[in-house]
Amino acid sequence: MSPATLPEPENRERRRESCYTVLVPDIVLTTLNARYAHASFGLRYLMANLGELASRAVMLEFDIKQPVDVVAQRILEQEPKLVGIGVYIWNVTPATELVRELKRLRPDVTIVLGGPEVSYETEVQPIVQLADHVVTGEADLAFADLCRQLLADRRVLTKVIAADLPEFATSSKPNRVGLDLLNRAATIASGTIALPYDLYDHADIAHRVIYVEASRGCPFKCEFCLSSLDVPVRNVPTDEFLSAMDGLLARGVRQFKFVDRTFNLNLNISRAILQFFLQRLSDDLFLHFEMIPDRLPDALRQLIAQFPPGMLQFEVGIQTFNEEVSALISRRQDVTKIVENLTWLREQTGVHVHADLIVGLPGEDMASFGRGFDRLVALRPQEIQVGMLKRLRGTPIVRHTEPWGMIYDDAPPYEVRQTKLIDVATMARLKRFSRYWDLVANSGNFVETKALLLEGGSAFTGFLALADWLYEQFDRAHAIPLQDLAAAVMRFCVEKRGIDAVPVANALWRDWRRGGRGDRPAFLRPYISDEDARVARRAKANSLPARQARHLSAS
Repeated sequence: MSPATLPEPENRERRRESCYTVLVPDIVLTTLNARYAHASFGLRYLMANLGELASRAVMLEFDIKQPVDVVAQRILEQEPKLVGIGVYIWNVTPATELVRELKRLRPDVTIVLGGPEVSYETEVQPIVQLADHVVTGEADLAFADLCRQLLADRRVLTKVIAADLPEFATSSKPNRVGLDLLNRAATIASGTIALPYDLYDHADIAHRVIYVEASRGCPFKCEFCLSSLDVPVRNVPTDEFLSAMDGLLARGVRQFKFVDRTFNLNLNISRAILQFFLQRLSDDLFLHFEMIPDRLPDALRQLIAQFPPGMLQFEVGIQTFNEEVSALISRRQDVTKIVENLTWLREQTGVHVHADLIVGLPGEDMASFGRGFDRLVALRPQEIQVGMLKRLRGTPIVRHTEPWGMIYDDAPPYEVRQTKLIDVATMARLKRFSRYWDLVANSGNFVETKALLLEGGSAFTGFLALADWLYEQFDRAHAIPLQDLAAAVMRFCVEKRGIDAVPVANALWRDWRRGGRGDRPAFLRPYISDEDARVARRAKANSLPARQARHLSAS
């Protein structure tokens, strides 16, 4: 996140409130974010499209670690008539308790739900039973329409309201910094979506992730993904979008996280966006894009290669290298092109590559996953996100449940527990593998040491042995202090892998310092001299996110 210091807790609480706070709001828009740094993009879209109701609304953000009774109290202090709550896979459990508490204390308050978690299978969800209304799908415009009816005391008989698919404007807008209220009102009146970027306030810009989107939807049909249901792809008019980005840059935003599922689908638009940022380069600029991995033509490569190292992060969904499994889950990808493109990105650019693989797909056993993992490691992405398959509500992955013996957790995040090819114990082992890989390999805290761990033989087999051993030592795969983890990694290298202690200690010491640490851990003192420790300097401050900065410093 931003290198700026986070606000004190009491100020941070106050800063969750939108700059659109009114004295006695009729509408409270709220959600429970995964953490403070994650500003809710969805709430801002809803607020931006309230039209004349915006002056009667307030936006309050909380996070899932806050006590539900405190959240309910803060909401009810506003004395609202209507509360709109964004519900997602990460917050549905506390959000259910929040709705129950709000209804217990103020049964007269109308509660409207929205978000991907309540857009499908509504009939079986406790949170839906507790609420008054649910708007399914993209609620940018439908929520405002419902609010108008409810606040006008019109009786709305339908509980679950399916939103019509909203569109972005098709004509160009005047090139201005952001949208003023009159322009926004005109956009809403035309039946198209108004953009929300002026609703990021100064605290958001200083301390939180700034989410942006140039398009919505996905043309692909991968059966595990909710985006496969979001068709057609709709693009924000490029001039309007870039004007909004210019406004964010002028206000100090330097880190942009694009949530487009397929940023490089429309090459004209992706080129225009990259050219826009190339013309406005600064040392602290950082751009995150989700890319189609087998679509990287020369026209796009020429622009990508011009960005300084570390300034671009590409999230590329590989998911599986097993082509039979890909066909089974309706995932179209050209593996040869993927290999070619990832090789080019690592050899010819400074792009930080974050690649995704999924454990537990129907038709894939552990041996197949391991081969895919080894193949991806050989392509040298800085990070490999090993994710467990989730049965997201509404996704067609359910058609494989019976033939492939798929069993999932009933509770969020609905992760797979076993399949016909991977039993429950092995799945748990692979989940620990995923967590330890994130702690050791993805974190950037063991960049040089990771190379020692993976050299010789199968990277998957070698790291699985480390994961099994770490679990024996700690009996958990979370809440492990970094110094304890580093000491355990050294013991494994020396005692289990038979690597000489001196090169391991030197690699760990360089990794330790790479993270900006100048202290000498006790387990390294026999190998790192007092003189070496005295001349150690803290790593130079880097404006990139910390994790990416650690990887970059070792490139």
